[in-house]
Amino acid sequence: MTKARAAQINVDATPYYHCISRCVRRSFLCGYDNEEGKNFEHRRAWIEERLLMLAQAFCIDVCAYAIMSNHYHVVLHINTNSANTLAPIDVAERWLTFHQGPVLIQRFVKGEVLSEAETERCLEIIDTWRERLCSISWFMRLLNQHIASEANREDQCTGHFWEGRFKSQALLDEKALAAAMAYVDLNPIRADMADSPESSDHTSVKARIEALHSDHTNAEGLLVFAGYPRKDMHDGIPFRLIDYLELVDWTGRQVRDDKRGQISSTLPPLLERLGIEPALWLKTASNIEVGTMVGSETSIKAALPLLQRQRASGLRLPDS
Repeated sequence: MTKARAAQINVDATPYYHCISRCVRRSFLCGYDNEEGKNFEHRRAWIEERLLMLAQAFCIDVCAYAIMSNHYHVVLHINTNSANTLAPIDVAERWLTFHQGPVLIQRFVKGEVLSEAETERCLEIIDTWRERLCSISWFMRLLNQHIASEANREDQCTGHFWEGRFKSQALLDEKALAAAMAYVDLNPIRADMADSPESSDHTSVKARIEALHSDHTNAEGLLVFAGYPRKDMHDGIPFRLIDYLELVDWTGRQVRDDKRGQISSTLPPLLERLGIEPALWLKTASNIEVGTMVGSETSIKAALPLLQRQRASGLRLPDS
């Protein structure tokens, strides 16, 4: 039976989630359809652009993404601190980026003089929008609705483009976050669509590598790497970027069918810090989609009541 989103997404359990949307029609989301003789490669850019645009407006950060032939993956971070510090006018302007909005709110944004009752009503509406800016369900809805509309217009047809709901997995700790991000970034390599992370088009890892080559500190629209957890740590992914890129490169060399060989005795520093055995890491980084949550035994036990579940369904990683 399908579970309510409240039982799958709860920021008190974890702010990190791996989400997947799959195309319901036989026709391609992206790529080249040999049977129809049509090229849909340009749709990758549609998704990438819309994804990063939504991230700028929502208080939801993009940690990783990969856009495939008939589905896409994204690892998201719910940033409630950002939402709570936004002024009402900022919340309204962000929401109105993608919505018409009632006339009353438009007057509020323009700075027109409102009565006390009108102002109170505006603030009530804006408080609802503030909550939605932290909602992965709203984020994914605005992403998928837009792409479905564009694809249907291009295909000159109507009807469903996506499966009824996107799948979400709770990433309960650092190990789970690293595994999910690596799994997402390596999707094109696993699917034999690319030979290396830097050649994996429309992925976050390629965007990060290109940003480094351009002497930028971070790829535009993506959540920054904040380094190892510490007392004065700013918002960001709790790893060093260089360690993560090394981990992805190392993992990619192992999951390729033509490059399995013998696993190098020199492991990436991040894998050593997370305390995961190489064999378990490779299994996890190749099968992350199993179940609705990923984390250590301790993390899963702590998250079960918050996610309104009695039993865990997902991957268990070792406790530190």
